Amino acid sequence: MTIDHIALYVQDLEGGKAFFETYFEGTAGDFYHNDKTGFSSYFVSFSDGARLELMNLPGLERSRDSRTAGYAHIAFHAGSKEAVDRLTGRLRADGYTVFSEPRLTGDGYYESVIEDKEGNRIEITI
Repeated sequence: MTIDHIALYVQDLEGGKAFFETYFEGTAGDFYHNDKTGFSSYFVSFSDGARLELMNLPGLERSRDSRTAGYAHIAFHAGSKEAVDRLTGRLRADGYTVFSEPRLTGDGYYESVIEDKEGNRIEITI
């Protein structure tokens, strides 16, 4: 079995789409909108076949508490330590918060964690 996609609610659908296209080489599919419910979405596809569904509903509120059950982060495989460092630096220079600097973790991963403009955590790893 494989995961078909992961879904993430965002307040700024166009901004979320641009973020994953710009920094993580995603390709967004067609915009979907349901006039009856106000629901809108994009599927963003990545080169390995993974897909991320970005979704929006009017009036969404964001919880900033990252220590609750549920979504914790999305991890992207950058390919090398240098690529992790480079992308982390690029995101920092573009104004994104680096939540966790590039480092070797206790379980053997080299990674950093950044936050998108809405506070969603994105892990960049080898």
